[in-house]
Parts: sequence; C-alpha cells; structure tokens
Amino acid sequence: MTRIGLIDYGMGNLHSVQRALERLGCTVLTVQKAAAMDSCQALVLPGVGAFDPAMERLEHSGLVPAIRQWCAEEKPLLGICLGLQLLFEGSDEGQRPGLGLIRGHVAALPRCPGHPIPHMGWEPLLPATASPLLPAGAPEAWMYFVHSFAAVPADPGCVTAQVAFGSETVTAAVWQGSLAACQFHPEKSAEAGEALLRRWLAWVEQRQP
Repeated sequence: MTRIGLIDYGMGNLHSVQRALERLGCTVLTVQKAAAMDSCQALVLPGVGAFDPAMERLEHSGLVPAIRQWCAEEKPLLGICLGLQLLFEGSDEGQRPGLGLIRGHVAALPRCPGHPIPHMGWEPLLPATASPLLPAGAPEAWMYFVHSFAAVPADPGCVTAQVAFGSETVTAAVWQGSLAACQFHPEKSAEAGEALLRRWLAWVEQRQP
C-alpha cells in the first residue's frame, strides 16, 4: 500500500481527501508534526479558506521547514485547491509570503460579466504541458472548482492544465519536478478525479526503489 501523509494544519478538507485516497488502496497518515513524514512515500497538502490564515497556521505548526526540505529532496507532494496556491511565492489575497516552492504569484480571478466569483462548479480541463498528472491523450476530464484566485507561475511551462473563465483561461493544475497541484478538487470530481489521483499514485509508486 502507498503511504500518503495528509498534512493537517487546521484548514483542509481532510476527511474527503482521506476517503478518496483510501478508496484507491492507500494508507493515509495524518501529518501534524515533521516526524510523521518519515514513514510517508508522498505528501498531500489540502486547503480550504484564505491564503494568510493558512500560511499562519502552517507556520505555527512548525511544518514549513519540513515541507520545504521534503521538496528540496524531490519527494512527491500534491497540493489541492488552496494547497496549490500556498506553493507559490505570494497571493493578491493577503500579505504573507507563501512556501515559495514554485516561482510566481496567485492573482484574483478576472472580472467577467456573467461569471460570478467565486468560480464554482464543474468545468472541463484544457490540457497544457503534458505531465504524469495529465498525460498527452488523456480523456476529457470535468473537474469540480471552488475558487476566487488562480496561480500565475513565472514559468508557464509548469502549467499542465487550464480552465476557461469567461473569455480568459487560468491555471487549473501545475507540475514541477516532484510537485503536483490542482486548483480543483479531485476528491470531489467523481470518476475523472479518481482517474487523476490514480495517475499521480502510479507515478509515486514508480519512484520507489
């Protein structure tokens, strides 16, 4: 069984993510202290809420240095929703610096007539740079979104999927090195979300010695 560490800093929808991973045969370990990462093959950073309170809670948990070290060692991490945004250097939503694991910032969604914010509901992914998360030729995937902000990476090549919002497109998923992240909720996206999680878990398993 793949051992996944689910980072618990008080602002993530842990239950639904845990259930989704357990349905796929994973052993899920709650990570509240750095020492709990030692027995994990990969980490998941979930998140629901606002950027600054999330970073404040992460900092108070003492997990920030351990997460940065984990990623410096090129170990797998999957960010979900706010968890994607926290990987960047900062956000228009707040003042605190992010984890800075991916260069770039998080911007408010553009104002588009007829498209309310927050952006909420099912949308199809628009493939960008192929990755293990969304390989070339993958079937069309509709995912469930709830967000008011979207990442703007310094390197557009790390964007593996976009989503339409009004007349524009914004980042839906990124892949950089051992980092993967989704702005949408794969754990709430039925078969398409399950397929995406399966691909990520298969990639995690392939990396094991």
